[in-house]
Amino acid sequence: MSFYKYIFSPRLFKDYSDGSSLSSIYSEVGFEKLGDSLVSFWGIMFSLLKYGSPMITLYFYKKGYLVTENFGSLMKVSTGIGIFVLLSYCLRGYGRSQSVMYRKFVKDLQESQVNPKDPLSKKKIRAYDFEFDQWPVDWTMKSLNTKENNAKMLANASSNRLNVNWISPCSILAFLAIHSFGLKMIYPGSIGLIQKYLHQMLVQGRAKLVVEQKGTRNKIETIDGNTIDTMFIDNRHSRFDNGKNLVICAEGNAGFYEIGIMGTPIELKYSVLGFNHPGFAGSSGSPFPNQEHNACDAVIQFAIESLGFKPENIILFGWSIGAYNTLWLASQYPNLKGIVLDATFDDLLVLALPRMPESLSSVVRIAIRDYCNLNNSELITQFNGPITMIRRTEDEIIATEETNMGTNRGNFLLLHLLKYRFPNIFKPEQINYAQKLLNKTINHSNTADDQMCLSLIMSYVSEHGASYPVKIGDEYSDEQRNQMAFYLIKNHLLDYKSSHCTPLPIEFFKSGWNLPMENDFVFT
Repeated sequence: MSFYKYIFSPRLFKDYSDGSSLSSIYSEVGFEKLGDSLVSFWGIMFSLLKYGSPMITLYFYKKGYLVTENFGSLMKVSTGIGIFVLLSYCLRGYGRSQSVMYRKFVKDLQESQVNPKDPLSKKKIRAYDFEFDQWPVDWTMKSLNTKENNAKMLANASSNRLNVNWISPCSILAFLAIHSFGLKMIYPGSIGLIQKYLHQMLVQGRAKLVVEQKGTRNKIETIDGNTIDTMFIDNRHSRFDNGKNLVICAEGNAGFYEIGIMGTPIELKYSVLGFNHPGFAGSSGSPFPNQEHNACDAVIQFAIESLGFKPENIILFGWSIGAYNTLWLASQYPNLKGIVLDATFDDLLVLALPRMPESLSSVVRIAIRDYCNLNNSELITQFNGPITMIRRTEDEIIATEETNMGTNRGNFLLLHLLKYRFPNIFKPEQINYAQKLLNKTINHSNTADDQMCLSLIMSYVSEHGASYPVKIGDEYSDEQRNQMAFYLIKNHLLDYKSSHCTPLPIEFFKSGWNLPMENDFVFT
């Protein structure tokens, strides 16, 4: 293969072929590395020009560079830059053609593209870390029931389009804002410059998962044609019982599985499946809700159909904005083992409005409600399984007042859940009582009242069955309801003294509280 045919082949980051340690990093110095560095530099420059083009054009206009007399000078500068870019690509192609390691990689890649289902070809290609857009697809949602997939496509097809039934200046501004900078403000991890800055950290994070945890990287195709970058850690054959259960991790708005929340369940020896949001790192698309839904659906179907996990052995773990993905999945798959929500909120709109100028509140409201309606309160009542909520007591992101724990929006999500599940316990007086409790750290020590509350719930369940909503408490006094409210709050909520982005210690990752059955005399 001539050197110019290597110019547009994927960039190689690491080679794990020795399978022993991180020393197998691809670090060959020469024309290939120099060419890659130059091409990356031009990529960053073009990204800056793209985002800064309005300001640059205005500057050139004010300086008089856009008049006819200066057109020749601009052409000379542009031509000079074009020549340097072309030389950079040629240098990269030549350097790759001279690298024994890179030639072997290209050969293995071509074999995997010719025989995508061949296990040996897949094993060979997984020995490398390279640009993910040229990674072969490992599993696709399109292999499932066609009628069901078509219904999902129709349900999500129009969610990003301008609402033509009601067009106003605010609705047009909202549409333009969310499709230009608005979505990137909500999901900063989708910004290309941030991803370029984090690139080396992401590569090193993947290397650690692959080499130390024996992780397997897969490319999953969604029903709408996006491809999702995933990492699977299989602990089913370990001596730990947790390995039989799969934890699917949904990252925050600037989180990536390579450096994200997977570490906590991995340390507990669960089997773990992490993925990147659409538009994050190796995943294609944009993190609009409909694309997030399709990505999550593809990930869990991959876990069920390809990896062989049953829904009742799957736990969902969502951090921050990733709780939306978790709750949406839970609303679609009611038989899941449980969900863990860490540092999350009830409604994105409530968080967004205080952070934007009041004069833009109408635009912000339309933009979020019509195009990015991350309303966790609407979803959390659609799942009747065990739920654990973790509140960061020093959370500076989801509290509307940074030093006021009572304004943490996780409080409101918790109370919305408990009010649905125990409507006769959480009457207005008990909601006020609970809000006062949540203004400070919850004391989780057991009391005599706890045993009484447990016995009352068990009696109700034995007579009426274990399903929500539980109608217990209508005849209780306010004091009894307060006791029950406190008991239920501390069995659904764990307080962790930390800020928003601190990694979650393993002692906080716990199976959610469930309705006790007749013979359950132990607190869960």
